[in-house]
Amino acid sequence: MKVITLFALGTIMLLNACTSTEPTENALKTITLEEGMEARVDEENSFAFDFLQETLSTTEEDNVFISPLSVSIAMGMTWNGANGATKEEIKQALKHQGLTDEQINRYYQILLNNLPNLDKKTKLILANSIWYKKDFPILKDFLDKNNVYFNAKVQGLDFSKSESLDIINNWCAEKTNNLIKKPLDQISDNSIAFLINAIYFKGLWKNKFDSKHTQEATFTAEDNTSTTVDMMNQTESFDYTEDDDAQYIDLSYGNGAFSMLVILPKQGKKINDIAPNLTKTKWKSIISSLNTESIALQLPRFKVQNKMQLNPILVKLGIEKAFLPEQADFSGISSDAQLYISRVIHQTYCEVNEEGTEAAAVTIVDVAVTSIPILKEFRANKPFLFLIREKSTGIIVFAGKIGKIANE
Repeated sequence: MKVITLFALGTIMLLNACTSTEPTENALKTITLEEGMEARVDEENSFAFDFLQETLSTTEEDNVFISPLSVSIAMGMTWNGANGATKEEIKQALKHQGLTDEQINRYYQILLNNLPNLDKKTKLILANSIWYKKDFPILKDFLDKNNVYFNAKVQGLDFSKSESLDIINNWCAEKTNNLIKKPLDQISDNSIAFLINAIYFKGLWKNKFDSKHTQEATFTAEDNTSTTVDMMNQTESFDYTEDDDAQYIDLSYGNGAFSMLVILPKQGKKINDIAPNLTKTKWKSIISSLNTESIALQLPRFKVQNKMQLNPILVKLGIEKAFLPEQADFSGISSDAQLYISRVIHQTYCEVNEEGTEAAAVTIVDVAVTSIPILKEFRANKPFLFLIREKSTGIIVFAGKIGKIANE
């Protein structure tokens, strides 16, 4: 019997889609992708690991929780309004290379339609919306495409009114079971649209922890500081594997459609030794090597909340032009104005306890119009006066009027 104590060092937790079966009325369902999309999930996970690694290298927070899928969906909607090099950069960063525009949109549509229906015991809400500045010339094709493929709620608002901010935040709160209430702090004067994804997840452990076995224990951080935490305990059969760097345990929810893979660095290893090596190939190797073993598991109860602006992270992932007012090309959103992404907000919540996991994420893409200085015009296309002067003294040498100009 393996003994895993998940509190000696930091851990990495990843929600995973499983493929086990359960012969009950809540039997495991699977998602069937269309031809040409089979490798898409590998690339989605590749984006997830890139995003995770850049986030860990950028933030100084001790605890980090992100939703790569939420960011991918929000940026996918935004991609539908991009053109030229801007569109290509977003496509490459999201790992969509090799797919047609139709395949990319269908891929998101399949996920959005199927992910929430895989497990009756696991609640998953995926919601999208586009809130645009009323009377701003947003292209109908852009709105229609995101409504059809992303099931996005589309609504025009008067951004000058304070209640518009409340309407957007209330939608985010409703879709995340009030876990994320006010992700948007303000509507700036040059904001013309907010493209938003919201995710809510509540999964009950397939093997729940008995709260009577939860005890106080010491959690030792990488800097050797220690805190007392509520440590959950159970001995059960879990999917498990290990290598020279870490131990890996897969904790299933409900019917097994979703799980949390916990990665515990071995003695002498740290998170920064593990995270950079997480790739789609490494991930597939870990998953394929999992075997059912009897495990004495200790896992702390915890809660983590983050709010961050993703601009620098997305730039590192290759999305550069979208954030540059003079270079961004979002002519697919509006052909009457120069648009760019002013900020991408990402707010998350996660709580893990004896019953299971409750998590939420909101990603907001703030699309703004470039503030181009209005040039004053001087069109002498009607009668005018003119004076010729000597500038050092100011003396007027000539003066005249032009009332008509004859064609010579």
